Amino acid sequence: MSLPHPESTNAPEQAPAAETVRQHLAPSSSAQALLAVRSEVAKAVVGQDATVTGLLIALLAGGHVLLEAVPGVAKTLLVRALSTALSLDSKRVQFTPDLMPGDVTGSLIYDASTSAFTFREGPVFTNILLADEINRTPPKTQASLLEAMEEHQVSVDGVSRKLPAPFMVAATQNPIEYEGTYPLPEAQLDRFLLKLTLELPGRDEEIEIIRRHSLGFDPQDLAAAGVRPVAGVAELVAARQEVAQVAVDPEILAYVVDLVRATRTAPSFQLGVSPRGATAILKAARAYAWLSGRTFVTPDDIKALALPTLRHRVALRPEAEMDGVAVDGILHSILATVPVPR
Repeated sequence: MSLPHPESTNAPEQAPAAETVRQHLAPSSSAQALLAVRSEVAKAVVGQDATVTGLLIALLAGGHVLLEAVPGVAKTLLVRALSTALSLDSKRVQFTPDLMPGDVTGSLIYDASTSAFTFREGPVFTNILLADEINRTPPKTQASLLEAMEEHQVSVDGVSRKLPAPFMVAATQNPIEYEGTYPLPEAQLDRFLLKLTLELPGRDEEIEIIRRHSLGFDPQDLAAAGVRPVAGVAELVAARQEVAQVAVDPEILAYVVDLVRATRTAPSFQLGVSPRGATAILKAARAYAWLSGRTFVTPDDIKALALPTLRHRVALRPEAEMDGVAVDGILHSILATVPVPR
């Protein structure tokens, strides 16, 4: 299950419809710009509005996203279209077993003409880094992203170098094929604000995809598809300032803590959510409320973001895995049992 779209309704983990809540707040120019991003991305990518919303939430909250999907659902195209619509730089790294940390962060290169070492930046020096199939590279290379994700800098030879702002890692992994992979450790999974699952398109959406390709759609030529910049760094900075002003009632804070604590006592979990997970829900919910046009967080916002922010921060007991228990199913049960503030 992916992150619910702000305009979706009628599911217990979904937030109120954006059209309903928009009346509480006249959208600012930055809000209008970021809301227009979805329309631009849809010119190139069909049926992934909820995933685009998740990526926008991560950008607004200064977090990172783990995208789980089978090959061929336009993950790379999605990131490229998003960066184009936001006027941001993006780079893609294909993670493989022989990839070295320096291939990601950069390394010192000896310059014979000056008899000195100079630093050559790696692909991590960008705004949006697409770490494709991140679980196909050994832990040593996976760990090269930890400092970049947490502190937005890389350290080489004792010198720290700041990354461009904004900076986000959008990492992908295949949920089906595990041969030759290195599962991400809990410490790295915890660095991702959201884990989103991209679903295969529905029949009508797949027909639309085929129709576009039959008319000559070229995934490498976003300009021909009509994707244009509708926002930039200035709008994103202004949006982050507005998100920081979104109010959170003390009862909402207590609700978040109760949800997180419930994961630590769930019989099927051997690892519950840490306090970092609680702050992740809060950050994501504030951004989601702002995108929905409100200056306050509601319990429905928390429910909407609970699965994407928590599903990768828990671990099943071996016996629960053998019984086929699903993490999302347990989280749904927790959402259904923890009292909701009125």
